[in-house]
Amino acid sequence: MDLSFTPEELAFREKARQFFRTEIPQAIRDKVAEGRHLSRDDIVTAHRIMNAHGWAVPHWPREWGGQDWSPVQIYFYQDEMQQACVPPPLPFNVNMVGPVIAAFGNEAQKNYFLPKIANIDLWFCQGFSEPGAGSDLASLRTSAKRVNGYYVVNGQKTWTTLAQYADWIFCLVRTDPSAKKQEGISFLLIDMKSPGITVRPIQTIDGGREINEVFFDDVKVPVENLVGEENKGWDYAKFLLSNERTGIARVGISKERIRRIKQLAAAERIGDIPLIEDRRFREKLVAVEIELKALEMTQLRIVAAERNRPKGKPDPASSILKIKGSEIQQATTELLMDVVGPYVLPYREEREDGWNEPPIGPDYAAAAAPTYFNWRKISIYGGSNEIQRNIIAKAILGL
Repeated sequence: MDLSFTPEELAFREKARQFFRTEIPQAIRDKVAEGRHLSRDDIVTAHRIMNAHGWAVPHWPREWGGQDWSPVQIYFYQDEMQQACVPPPLPFNVNMVGPVIAAFGNEAQKNYFLPKIANIDLWFCQGFSEPGAGSDLASLRTSAKRVNGYYVVNGQKTWTTLAQYADWIFCLVRTDPSAKKQEGISFLLIDMKSPGITVRPIQTIDGGREINEVFFDDVKVPVENLVGEENKGWDYAKFLLSNERTGIARVGISKERIRRIKQLAAAERIGDIPLIEDRRFREKLVAVEIELKALEMTQLRIVAAERNRPKGKPDPASSILKIKGSEIQQATTELLMDVVGPYVLPYREEREDGWNEPPIGPDYAAAAAPTYFNWRKISIYGGSNEIQRNIIAKAILGL
């Protein structure tokens, strides 16, 4: 394992650091740092700035905007983006549906969709999970019957993140109900303005409305919107999920949160001393920092191994990154709760019509509890940690 970096790689890291800290508006970065909800305009603004500089889809094929970066460059790109509190390019566009269309779509689909996806001129959401088909995705029941040049889609999707903003949705649908579970599934692109689509928000425990239910009632989808071959959607879904787990350790996010926690703990007092000098708090903080450093070294080992790994073949060790990365992110929210103390209790929901009352406690306190509760989901999405342990047992330990 070689963890040393070349002068060119270090120069790239500095270029990425300067880009993210100077080109992305500070107001957007402050929202991310403080755990506040981003508006649609915030996400679009940051995404388009990156795309204008060729940094929205660096992992795509070069003909569609990719950069042919090395694994080390991709690592620095993600790490510096996260440490600068920059919202990443919309993952449903750049890490999910875009790579699927680039790999399996026809030329007409590539020419129409990929430039619009890269620039977020079209906003996609993900239509995979259903009631009763979350972790067991192959049990999905949303049907698509081919009739006169259309697929007629009926069913329901759930946990659909940011569907309220989406122009299109990419869906797994069952086109052959007589086939085995993993077979008979197809991958469709569906215009969210199609008659028969209903989006219903789900309010989360932190008061947010980022996820939704999506209902399909006799929705007509042109057959031209089928990606790849009919009944091959499960293969495309597996390809997509391998892209979804890119950078899932989020080491940069945890680094930035640790820095912020230290800064705030130095300003808060417990008795006669700053909280940062309290022995029990420092023990908890140091324990998380040690775990984070070990995670960073593990991620770097995987990056080093990728230099000799066939391109596009995921490393099963990424499951380790998912488990520890999610646990450390959740631990940082617990530390922030310790810093804020009793001021985590008052909470007002952020509303677009504003709020005229003064804040209760310091400004940073309001988002601490909502973030703590919202981030309980990190160990579930992208493949629950229990599933990741099964992958490690089979693929790495041979059990």
